[in-house]
Amino acid sequence: AEHTRRLVESAHALNIPLPFSEAELIDAQRESLTKNGLSSAYLKPTVFLGAEGLGLRAQGLTTHVMIAAWDLGPYISPLAASHGLRALTSSWARHHVNISLCRAKTSGHYVNSMLALNTAVKAGFDETIMLDPEGYVAEASAANVFLLRDGVLHTPEVTSCLQGITRDSVIQLARDVLGIEVKERRITRDELYTADEAFLTGTAAEILPLRELDGRRVGTRAGAPPPSEPIAANSVTAQLQHLYRKAVRGELKAYQHWLTPA
Repeated sequence: AEHTRRLVESAHALNIPLPFSEAELIDAQRESLTKNGLSSAYLKPTVFLGAEGLGLRAQGLTTHVMIAAWDLGPYISPLAASHGLRALTSSWARHHVNISLCRAKTSGHYVNSMLALNTAVKAGFDETIMLDPEGYVAEASAANVFLLRDGVLHTPEVTSCLQGITRDSVIQLARDVLGIEVKERRITRDELYTADEAFLTGTAAEILPLRELDGRRVGTRAGAPPPSEPIAANSVTAQLQHLYRKAVRGELKAYQHWLTPA
């Protein structure tokens, strides 16, 4: 339901009138699963305006809603989930908070992400880390960033990054289940270099360890295993992966309210 609520709030922020209620949108997503014969799938509801006119004026255009549902499979290789990603800090800056609506999830924002990610991939990396216009860590191409240092979890404040739903879930699990303090604040890239652990979170990505950034191994201070070995089972990253997967499968009673029965 949180994803649908964000869709509704994003449309409101963009001043796009929605012809459907939140409940109707949730029902339509259930129907998309049923009609496509899917039990484990990725849903992508999208709101867009009609083509009744040309130009940038949005008045008098029909609002349309499309819901795509498909068996996505792993967003990235299973090896990345166990061994971690190699990332490159991007020369493409994330949007300034006053350039667009950073709290709204809009397709246009992802052109910026696409440029950054494709540059990193062409250079041989798995992912990119984007900085805000002032040089602080914002997010990955389509995921939020966390680092662990001296038993405290840190994540960038939501100014130039999306307030991810998986991000919020991880913060709750870390605080409530693992008893870890979580701070939302500005983070510099060298803090990622010297972190005890670092990972990315997103709906499709779930929780992915960050093994290397800009050619520097992350976690050497805490004795991280070599790249050929998986992350330690007792690491905070691995514990959060385990907890999150249990939560989204409905195996943690305290967090079953996160789920919408299909």
